[in-house]
Amino acid sequence: MRERAGSTAFEYDMHGGSDLTTVQWYFLDRSRLPVAVQMWELPPGGAEGMHSHDDDEPLEELYLVIDGHATMRVDADTHELGPGDAVLAPVNSHHDLRNTGETTLRVVVVWGRPAEVDWSSFGTARTSRDARQRHTGTSPA
Repeated sequence: MRERAGSTAFEYDMHGGSDLTTVQWYFLDRSRLPVAVQMWELPPGGAEGMHSHDDDEPLEELYLVIDGHATMRVDADTHELGPGDAVLAPVNSHHDLRNTGETTLRVVVVWGRPAEVDWSSFGTARTSRDARQRHTGTSPA
């Protein structure tokens, strides 16, 4: 299966933010993964809108910047983001994404209900934990 960029894109008003966000939801109704995988495009100055996903509809969201520059607020923290940077918005966190650049912001957003997952049998998980330990100086989880 393949989906071409822009092939099923639509404009959407995210959480009362400014401007419309162009969204492509990859493999809606076709993937069996328990997450949504979307590409968002926000115009310069565009914002998602401050919101949270509480216990009534618990969602965790991962934002990965592909192109452009953004500011992401998650509760009391503010993160300046560029290509390759990512932020995790846990359940119940108040968060907002804003395009602070002069070009279109392109972000992959992966979201779903949180669940326990055991990745320990995968070599990339072990190697990633080792790399994190070397970087942070903490023991792997």
